[in-house]
Amino acid sequence: IAELIAPQGRFALIDDPASLDIVAFKRKAVSVHWELMFTRSLFDTPDIGEQGRLLDAVAELVDEGRIRTTATETLSPINAANLIEAHRRIESTTTRGKIVLEGWDSPQA
Repeated sequence: IAELIAPQGRFALIDDPASLDIVAFKRKAVSVHWELMFTRSLFDTPDIGEQGRLLDAVAELVDEGRIRTTATETLSPINAANLIEAHRRIESTTTRGKIVLEGWDSPQA
């Protein structure tokens, strides 16, 4: 990445890599940015209202059909068998998109 990124470029992450050596970014003055959707609420930041505005904007884009979910499969109900099946599919490394588990099993009377 350090070879490809532009001088004064920006590198953004949403996950925690096992290791990340950013020393190579120094020469190009690359800025590194982590994004966590809960930072505003966790720290009650002065711009906490921005979270609602962002969610409203995303909802509008979804309603307009300009963006869509990456969910490709839904397994229901949520139970041990479907959880195991979802995990098996993800471990297969052939799954595209996201698998959604929804709806709880009714308790046995």
